[in-house]
Amino acid sequence: MAHASQSVEQGPSPNELHDPLVRQEFKKAKVWFGFAIAIALIILLIQPLLVIFAGLILGVMLDGGVRLLGRVLPIGRGLRLLIVVVGVILFLVGTFYLTGVGIIEQANQLRATLEGQAVRLTSYLTAQGLMPGASDISGIARQAMSSVGKLTSYLGSAVGASTTLFFILVLGLFFAMEPRVYERGVQWMVPRAERQEFSLTLDRMGFTLRRLLAGKLLGMVAEGVLTWVVLMVGGVPLAALLGIIAGVLAFIPNIGAFITGVLMVAVGFSAGVDTGLWAIGAYVVVQTFDGYVVAPYVAKKTVDMPPALTLGAQILASALLGLIGLALADSFVAMIKVAMERRAEREGVRERAGGAPAA
Repeated sequence: MAHASQSVEQGPSPNELHDPLVRQEFKKAKVWFGFAIAIALIILLIQPLLVIFAGLILGVMLDGGVRLLGRVLPIGRGLRLLIVVVGVILFLVGTFYLTGVGIIEQANQLRATLEGQAVRLTSYLTAQGLMPGASDISGIARQAMSSVGKLTSYLGSAVGASTTLFFILVLGLFFAMEPRVYERGVQWMVPRAERQEFSLTLDRMGFTLRRLLAGKLLGMVAEGVLTWVVLMVGGVPLAALLGIIAGVLAFIPNIGAFITGVLMVAVGFSAGVDTGLWAIGAYVVVQTFDGYVVAPYVAKKTVDMPPALTLGAQILASALLGLIGLALADSFVAMIKVAMERRAEREGVRERAGGAPAA
C-alpha cells in the first residue's frame, strides 16, 4: 500500500522513444549507422558499381550521339539510337575488315620489337653495373610473373572480362533508351524538398559529361591520326598500330600519353638512331598539339580540370579501383566538380538573399 507522502516522477523515461531527446539521438544513430553500412556495401560491391558506372558513361555517350543526330533528323528517339548504334558497329567492323590482318601482324611485330628493346636496355644497364646480374634478373622476372599471375587471377579470366564488357554494353543501351526513367527513379529516393535541386544538378552533370566525352573522342581521333601521319612521314615502323594505340590511350590523360611515348621511342630506336630521334620529335609535336590546341578547346567547351587534380585522381583510382577506375577517374572528378560548383552557387544565392556578402 502506497504511503501518502510517496511521490511519483512525471514525464517520459529516457528509455522511451516518447522523449524528444531520445528520438533526436536515435535519429542521429540511425544516420551514422546507415552511413557505416553504406560505406561497407560500397567497399564490398565496388567492382559491380564500377561496371554500372561504366555502363552509365557509355549510355551518356550514346545519348550525346542521339541528341546530336536529333538536330538534323526530326525522328523518334528510338530510331536515332538505332542509327547511332548501327553506325558505331559498322565503323568498328569496317575498320577491322580493312586493317585487321595488317594490324594483327603489326601487333606481333610490336611485341617482338619491345622484347628485343627490353633485352638490349637490360644488357646495357647490366654492363654499366646499374642492374643485377642475369641470374638475379631471372629471379626478379619469375617473382614478377608470379605477381602478375596473382593479379590476373584476382581480376578474372578473359571470359570474365568479356562478360563485364557485355554487361557494360547492355547497361549503356538501357540507359540510352530511356534516361528519364532512371533519372526519375533516382529522384524518388531523394527527399521532396531537395528533388528540384537534385534534378538541376543531375542535368548539369549529364550536360558536362556529354561534352567531356565528346571532347575526349575528338582528342582521341586527332591524336591517333596525327601520330600515324607524323610517324609514317618519318619512316617509323608500325605507324598505323602506334596511331591506334595513341588514340585509344588518349582516353586516359597524362598516363596514356606517357605509355604512348615509351612505345613510340622504343619502336623508333629499333629501326635506327635517326628514326628514334624522329619518334621523339613526333611525340613532342603530337603532345604539343594536344596540349596547346585540343586540350584547351575541350576544356573551354566542357569542364576545366587542373592537370594535377586529374593526375592525382587517376593515381588514387588506379590504386583503389584498378584499370576501370583509372579510365573513369576524370569522369568522377568532373561530376564531383559540377556538384560542388552547384552547391557553392546555391549557397551564394542564399547569402545574397539574406543580405550577407556572397563568398
